[in-house]
Formats: sequence, C-alpha cells, structure tokens
Amino acid sequence: MTASAMLNVNDLFVSYGQSQAIHGISFGANRNETVAVMGRNGMGKTTLFKALMGVLPLKGGRVEVDGVDLSKEESYKRVAGGIGYVPQGRMIFPTLTVEENLRTGLENAKNKDIPEEIYTLFPVLFEMRKRKGGNLSGGQQQQLAIGRALVTNPKVLLLDEPTEGIQPSIIKDIAKALNEIRKLREITIVVSEQVLSFALDVADRLFVIEGGRLVHEADRSNIDADRIKQYLSVRRTAARRAPGAPRPPSARPPAVSTGSGGPESHSDRRAQCLTPSSRST
Repeated sequence: MTASAMLNVNDLFVSYGQSQAIHGISFGANRNETVAVMGRNGMGKTTLFKALMGVLPLKGGRVEVDGVDLSKEESYKRVAGGIGYVPQGRMIFPTLTVEENLRTGLENAKNKDIPEEIYTLFPVLFEMRKRKGGNLSGGQQQQLAIGRALVTNPKVLLLDEPTEGIQPSIIKDIAKALNEIRKLREITIVVSEQVLSFALDVADRLFVIEGGRLVHEADRSNIDADRIKQYLSVRRTAARRAPGAPRPPSARPPAVSTGSGGPESHSDRRAQCLTPSSRST
C-alpha cells in the first residue's frame, strides 16, 4: 500500500459463511493509472470487486479512496465516495432505454444532464439512446454499463471482466475507450480480466490472483507473458493440487460389484433404472 495511491486496499479478507475466499489482499493504484487483476474463473476476481464495492462485507481489512476509509460504507455511499462499478455481466436495465439507463447513474447528482463526453466516447449510445437496453448487443450493453458508471464522475472505476462475451472488434473499441477515459479524466481504473491481450492494451501494471491471493505482480514494461499464461491455464490447477488433496470427481464412477462375479458399470446401473422391472406378478 502506498500513501500517494488513489485506491488503497490493505489486508483484505472476505468470506462466504465459514468459507474464506479472499486471503489478506493488499495493493494500491495511483491516480491516472490502470491496473489489471488477472486470473482464471473461481480465483476470486469477482469476489474482490464486490468487496471493494461493498456488495460483500469485509471480514477484515481496509479500502480507501483518495485517503478516505470506505471499508464500512454501503455501496451507494462508496459511489458518493468516488467508486464507479461495472459488474460482471453488465447488469443494465433491459426494459429501460439507453438514455434512461444512463440517468439511473445520475439519481443522486445535482445536474441530471448526461455528460456529452459519454456520447463522444461511445457514439453508438447516442444513436441508440431511445432503444431498450435489452435490445442492444453484448458489446453495446457493455459500453452502456461503462457509460452509466462514468456519469457518477468516479475517482476509481472498477470493471469486472469487461470483455466477457464480447466480439474481438468491440474489445478493441472498449480498450481504446478506457485509455481515452483515463486520458480525459485522469482517473484510476482497476479491471479484472482473463484476456491477456486486452490487459496489455490498457494496464500499466498487472496482478495475478489465485485462490484468493495475489501471487504475481509486474509492470507492463517487464511482463513475462508466458508466465502469466501459465497462471491462466486450466492445467495449472491439476499441477498445483496439494499432496493428499482429493482428486476432482472423474467423469465415470468406478465399477461396483454385482455379486455375480463381474463388475457393474455406471451405464449398466443407469440402464437398469430406465428399463421396466422384470419381476413376476
């Protein structure tokens, strides 16, 4: 954690009931800096972002924005404190128009006008401002979700897997827009991601999260792409399985004895369940 950082995260712990999901994560992100948190599914990216936004309570630790502790604040107060949030899956309102979706971010603002720069960054939103959000493509919905977060005028913008389900040409547009946003507003951007090429297009620094812990950090100028790809590889899970840990369940259960000298396969037992009984009446 650094004193000059716009976002300071210190020794964060998050649990789902008795199951601990985030284990003492600490990092900082400076003003006018983009940081990427890389990791495979299930490694804790979304849990971390929900905790930063106040959607999930902290078990321990501290979240500061511009020197102000927001750790115990509810989500709407974190928005007022300077955090903008684009959740995984976009979560726009499908029955509202594009314009109405953008205005939901202005609910507590004194000026209810949609900033012109939103339409400058995302021209398609202006063209489709009267169209229902549910009728937009995935890429257009992602741009809408980013625009909705930006109208709150955040100091820190959190984006949880913004490229998920987006076609490659739109991914390039989103990367370009994020770089333009940072240039125009000099804000801090933290993005969770699995696509390394996208992260390298937008981020100054990259972290890797695995098992709820940050296990690797690198500046973009010193990236070891092969090493990060190893962290993102599914095969790494099996390779890193702790000694004595249970193996994942196999696709085919072991054979069991039928009592007649031969093994009974899973398909045999399934077939018995699906055929009528041959018992005499």
